[in-house]
Amino acid sequence: ATMDIIKEELGKGNTVKISGFGKWTVKSKNERKGRNPQTGESMAIKARNVVTFKPSTILRDKLND
Repeated sequence: ATMDIIKEELGKGNTVKISGFGKWTVKSKNERKGRNPQTGESMAIKARNVVTFKPSTILRDKLND
């Protein structure tokens, strides 16, 4: 159920924060030029939204003990 709530809120463009764990945010990426690695052909990469996660200081400290 928790994952469903997180997905729903991120789908709305909202930030989701779980105290002591971290924060998910939605960021917009602009259209940019890219290259197909198999053919070397130039192509446009469409604008899109991506989800980023930033762990809390508490979580980072636990992982680095």
